[in-house]
Amino acid sequence: MHKQPEITDKTRQTFINVFCDLYSRKPIEKISIQEIAKQSGYNRSTFYQYFTDIYDLLDCVEERILNSINEEMAGREFSTHTFQDALQCLENAEDIAILKALLGDYGSVHFVERLKREIPFERLIVDLPSNDALAPYIIEFYISTLISMFRLWIRSDKDLSSEELVGLIDSLFTKGITPYYMFGSVNPRGKI
Repeated sequence: MHKQPEITDKTRQTFINVFCDLYSRKPIEKISIQEIAKQSGYNRSTFYQYFTDIYDLLDCVEERILNSINEEMAGREFSTHTFQDALQCLENAEDIAILKALLGDYGSVHFVERLKREIPFERLIVDLPSNDALAPYIIEFYISTLISMFRLWIRSDKDLSSEELVGLIDSLFTKGITPYYMFGSVNPRGKI
């Protein structure tokens, strides 16, 4: 007797959701299969029908989010509002809770590096000379900053509107941080 695909997908998704909830609160080394199974309402043997171990589950989650972001970026015509385009691709990822767990306090540097390597963020940098010796450093600065700002934004429960975040990123890249300092104290909204 074969299980129906929608039940199988629902069970797999339940394991993913529970794992991401746990992973957003503690390191992967502190998460057990027993804990995931119990909170999912299944037993350990059901978990092993879907994943070989915790790290297989993590790989599945990472692949899913990377594929989702890549699909989102591939389907876009990027405009002059490249920061906003990038932000929307990340924000429109299949499940923001998964991305929040992967980029959270207990997420791995490995995922961030994989994100930078596998997602073509360099498409967002206009008119950058490809033969310039500084180009790789400029691209790394741009991508790392963009990911870090997005990471902080989702960890802060989107305390700025997406337009405010895009404006802040654009301003920081074009004007630097100086406009955000006023008489020695930081002006968080950049208003002078």
